[in-house]
Amino acid sequence: MNQNTHPLILASSSIYRKELLSRLKVPFSIFSPDVDETRLQGETIPDMVKRLSIAKARIACEKNPRSVCIGSDEVAGLDGEILGKPLTHENAIKQLTHMSGKEVVFYTGVCVSAPFLPFEEYRLSTTSITFRQLTPAMIENYLQKEKPYQSAGSFKSETLGSALISRFESEDPTAIIGLPLIILSEILTQAGITIV
Repeated sequence: MNQNTHPLILASSSIYRKELLSRLKVPFSIFSPDVDETRLQGETIPDMVKRLSIAKARIACEKNPRSVCIGSDEVAGLDGEILGKPLTHENAIKQLTHMSGKEVVFYTGVCVSAPFLPFEEYRLSTTSITFRQLTPAMIENYLQKEKPYQSAGSFKSETLGSALISRFESEDPTAIIGLPLIILSEILTQAGITIV
């Protein structure tokens, strides 16, 4: 099978994941899955990311049964607490103040599912980021320039967010943006999708 034999579908409405997947130069279409992303009681962050990534891929497969579907989810965690999208300026200030001088772990899961093959594979990529000591002025300047209100933890590594950190550790540098392309390329190859 090559990338044109079966349609490839990205089960996400994220513009960041769409841009990342387009870097692999394989044709794909977008499907927006309707998934409740509420954390279950007692659920760890890695378990939550796994459940949601798989659920998104499987929902896309149900609607597109002869397609290879990609589901992904990302959650930022600090001491077991989820750092969600701040949505407002005030919440972003609170998040970044809390993150100042601390290590935040971003958990990015990706699942490729194609029941008709049959094939399903899930992998997790973790990115550890240590933040600098952030002053109120630094936080305000960053927020005014970046407006990262739709980004987990108010953090956008691909742009100005890099100025807020002192250390970045990841086996897959695109994971922090929303889709681990090194891992995804390996899984798609296992599924029979030709990348290169």
